[in-house]
This record gives sequence, C-alpha cells and structure tokens, in this order.
Amino acid sequence: MTVHRGKLVAYFRVSTDKQGKSGLGLEAQWYAVDQFLNGGSWSLVGEFTEVESGKRNERPELEKALALCKRQKAKLVIAKLDRLSRNLAFIATLMDSGAEFLVVDNPHANKLTVHILAAVAQHEREMIAQRTKDALQAAKARGVVLGNPKLDLVRNRAVAVLKAAADRFAENVAPIIREIQSSGVRSNRGVARSLNARGVNTVRGGEWTAVQVGSILRRVVT
Repeated sequence: MTVHRGKLVAYFRVSTDKQGKSGLGLEAQWYAVDQFLNGGSWSLVGEFTEVESGKRNERPELEKALALCKRQKAKLVIAKLDRLSRNLAFIATLMDSGAEFLVVDNPHANKLTVHILAAVAQHEREMIAQRTKDALQAAKARGVVLGNPKLDLVRNRAVAVLKAAADRFAENVAPIIREIQSSGVRSNRGVARSLNARGVNTVRGGEWTAVQVGSILRRVVT
C-alpha cells in the first residue's frame, strides 16, 4: 500500500444540481478518497465540490482547487478520472498546466496512461450519447411515448426520503460535533476520533472519518 505524504487538495464533482443537493455521488467520492489516503503523513489543505455538467469545461471550483495546489505546493486528489472531465482536450490542458494529481481508482497512472484513459472515457461518452440518440429516434418512430412519469415520481420520492433522513441525522449529531470543537478540537480528524471514543456511530453504524465529519458540517451549513 502506498503511503502518501505532503499536502493534498481534494476535488469532488457531481453532474447535476439535484445530485449535488441530495449528496448522492458525493459520499461515495468522499469515502473513496478517505480510504485511499488512510495512513501516511499527509495533510488535507482544502476540499472543493463542483456541481456541473460533464459536457462543459468551465470548472470554477476546480480552478480554485488548482490555485490552492499551486500556492500550497500540493497535489490534487480525485476519486475517479471522469470526476475531472471526460473531455480529452480538457484533461490535456490540465496536465499541460503542470498540476500534479492523484486518481484514486488508478493511483499509479502516469501522464501517458491518463491521456489514454481520458481518450477512452471521451470515446465511451460519445458512443453512449449516439446509442441513446439512435434508440430514442427508433422508439419515437414506432410511436412510443418517451419518458416514464410514474417511475420519475417514485425515484424523486426515494431521493427526498433519503435526503430528509440524512438531514435529520446531521441535525442530531451536529451539536455533539460543535461541543467537541468548543473543547479545543479543531481538525475534522480530531473530531472523528472524539466521536468514535464517545461511541457515536455514523448514519450507517460505522466509525467516523475526517471526510464524514466534513460532510455533516457542510450539510448543516447548507
């Protein structure tokens, strides 16, 4: 297992505003990064979350993250390559900027490997888009009414229920976190250790990590 050292900046991205507000997708990225960085003498000097479409190259939060990396001489860490972009030109521009980054699902990738992976990801996105377009056109030609309002309603209700449950849990545990912080514990990692020492479980019944504490604090603030 690689032991990571030095300063790191975490960058997370979800594809839609709805997904960003619900937290779907973000928790998986937080968990992946937290597990990847488990151990080592590293410090997380910043976290940035982008709610954006993968088809657009504007990334204001990524620009902030890269600027912080430059100021702090830190590396950017992301859960998956496609969290940056599936656009090959965007990846190439990023790499030409000189920014160093770690990809959790492929930590040993070099620049050539990342170029190849980005090209494959872009090709897959283009193929999926074309197959979807062809399938919709064929269905429309057969007189099929596109969309499933009932399924969308069920999905939206399920998301709402999950979000409400997560919000309630955050509201219940936030006072405990604030109490720990008021005692002089400032870092999220220290708060996580205190929560575990008190026997306070996460929403899934497991132990706390710094990333999960940050998630709770962000949810309460927003």
